[in-house]
Amino acid sequence: MKALLKKNKIFMLSAAGILALLICSVVYSHCQIPCGIYDDNMRFNMMAENIVTIEKSMKMINEISGRPKSDMNQLVRWVQNKEDHTEQLSHTITYYFMSQRLAPVDDKSSPDYEKYITSLTLLHKMLVMTMKSKQCTDLSVVNQLNGLLGEYKKLYFQQQGTEHKH
Repeated sequence: MKALLKKNKIFMLSAAGILALLICSVVYSHCQIPCGIYDDNMRFNMMAENIVTIEKSMKMINEISGRPKSDMNQLVRWVQNKEDHTEQLSHTITYYFMSQRLAPVDDKSSPDYEKYITSLTLLHKMLVMTMKSKQCTDLSVVNQLNGLLGEYKKLYFQQQGTEHKH
């Protein structure tokens, strides 16, 4: 009886591990394979939504922290919410735009080289501002993020016309 329970436990743990790997590969592998299913506008909208959520979280953290008797549970939830959305924003910048959508240009004399450097610089600045938004509740960081997102979006779609080619 003990041997059967032990085998069932091992089987269940193995099945759970395999299921977890399958779920993770489905969630994260989409833009890591050349499937051609991309929606750049959606990514920009998601990034803008992340920034709005970061801003709301900062405002709520500041509000709750300023109360004479703070609700620590709510404070922790808003901090975690801000952390989650900064991570999502960083992930999209890094793994979608920098890794998938921005092709390196090695030839410094190429007309595309300056566009590449400008795009890379804007994305890097966004990552730095995303990091800073994790470290503080300064709304000027959110304003800078919004400005950088707008600049990058304009540049991104200008490079290939109205829709970026896949």
